[in-house]
Amino acid sequence: MSTIFTYLRGYALMIDKALLFFCMVWMSILIALNYRLGIEQELIKALDSRFDQWLALFLVYCSAFIVPYIFVIVFRKQQVTTPPMFWTLLLIAPVLFAIKVSVVNPLENEINGIWGVYLTSVTTLPFKCLVVLIPLIIIYKLLPVQPSFWGFTLQGVEWRVYGWMLVLMMPLILFASTQADFLNAYPRLKQIAFIEPHTNNPLWYQLLYEISYGVDFITIELFFRGFLVFAFARYVGAAAILPMATFYCSIHFGKPLFECISSFFGGLVLGMIASRTQSIMGGLTVHLGVAWMMEIGGYWGNLWMR
Repeated sequence: MSTIFTYLRGYALMIDKALLFFCMVWMSILIALNYRLGIEQELIKALDSRFDQWLALFLVYCSAFIVPYIFVIVFRKQQVTTPPMFWTLLLIAPVLFAIKVSVVNPLENEINGIWGVYLTSVTTLPFKCLVVLIPLIIIYKLLPVQPSFWGFTLQGVEWRVYGWMLVLMMPLILFASTQADFLNAYPRLKQIAFIEPHTNNPLWYQLLYEISYGVDFITIELFFRGFLVFAFARYVGAAAILPMATFYCSIHFGKPLFECISSFFGGLVLGMIASRTQSIMGGLTVHLGVAWMMEIGGYWGNLWMR
């Protein structure tokens, strides 16, 4: 437990307070606009064209990610280097994640009936993982920044630290499990409830769905705590963590408000730990643990609130 506080204290001493304040104010504005106007849930999802959805998401992600970097570039000129590759990566990041969110599973509508819908459900997130993974492999080969692949290594991971982080999250998840907006969104497993009348043993189908759901967190950790921290740290140092956290918060605009707000601070902590340990594996473990605890909390919460 003391290791967590050591990491946090060390980062608190070195963090750029002005950049932190700017990011918090900027994200407060974006969150207020999103939930006031329904940008993610109503406007973007209502767009008929996948290209239009991609473009709208790209603009949202640019506002969350690039604007903090503009602050860094303008007010911290002496602390950053901005070669052409920096600007290229700065543009690639929102482009790539907007593609990830908006891309269509090629198996969608290929198989008719209930099981075709189920197959689409369990293959969409693994497919989206490949959409992100392949470009990250190419970028890593072109821009080697560390010995491991974007922090995907077990070396130096202190598992007890992450176990305590999961314990600390339990009361928050318990509280969230009593909130109506949380229970409307979780468990995600209810999205395949339609298979239950068509099988005598839905457990294995549900387990496969949860594994598929977990794959998405591998994608997220590789992209946010891996690529966005380690690739950009070579240009701006530790300042790379805050724009990553604002970007990470913006991908939660369609989630319950409490989850969206907490994602900024969660992304900040996980980014700091990834930077300190040079590994995303601990953060991935925490993220998966929290996600599956939220599934359990949503399940029991819905039973309790009936």
